[in-house]
Amino acid sequence: MAEEQTVTIDGTSYNLSDLSENARQQLLNVRAADQEIERLNRQLAITRTARQAYARALEQELAEQ
Repeated sequence: MAEEQTVTIDGTSYNLSDLSENARQQLLNVRAADQEIERLNRQLAITRTARQAYARALEQELAEQ
């Protein structure tokens, strides 16, 4: 027998099969938003790293003048 899939929201576990269609859709929306936040955080880290490199290059350029 297959184990029931559950999701925990605010400390309460729910069987996915017991959720309404709307609740399942909202759960998918929350998961998609979480994935987008993670993607944006990775992009922000990349951009911050690039900014640091540009700032170091600028400092070096200014020091040579």
